[in-house]
Amino acid sequence: MDFQFLLDGFREGLAAMTWLEAFAVFFGIASVFYSMRENIWVYPTGIISTLIYVWICFQYKLYADMGINAYYFSMSIFGWYVWTHPKEGKEQLPVTWLKASGWAISLGIFAVSYIILVYVLVNFTDSDVPYWDSFTTASAFVGMWLMAKKKVENWIFWILTDFVAVPLYFYKGLILTSFQYLFFTVLAIMGLIAWIKSAKEK
Repeated sequence: MDFQFLLDGFREGLAAMTWLEAFAVFFGIASVFYSMRENIWVYPTGIISTLIYVWICFQYKLYADMGINAYYFSMSIFGWYVWTHPKEGKEQLPVTWLKASGWAISLGIFAVSYIILVYVLVNFTDSDVPYWDSFTTASAFVGMWLMAKKKVENWIFWILTDFVAVPLYFYKGLILTSFQYLFFTVLAIMGLIAWIKSAKEK
């Protein structure tokens, strides 16, 4: 791996970074950090980050990602409610695994979302990365839904999202955001390990 290339890219990202992108990155990292620890602050920090990214994605013609950030906002409200209103007799919503039916629904949502997004971006927008933009959006769509339900598998979809988002944002010139997603990939792997452990303890 060409580390000098990565360092140069990081320096360019810092030089080109706006204060708005910096705020979005900070709160985005904070949100993932809190999510790993099953801390309710995952939602207020995530709401701030997603609202900022709606505007940033619009400016850079990442329309599907703009839409998914708007979706993040609404699902953050839903997840905030679900996490703070566990079933009767439980102090908090427990971390659990998906059943076979849950996997089928999740993969079905991913496939349908991807097909619809590609069609919309190709035919109705000037996006130059419709397939990659649609992939990250569809996988994140499922990841956010599963996180609100505290399913271990949410991290698998986040890992896929982050892994593809790294080169996508780098290509679009959002260098710092690209590095943020690289860091997110590492945090998502750590989150998967932590939630597997949590699910075994409950």
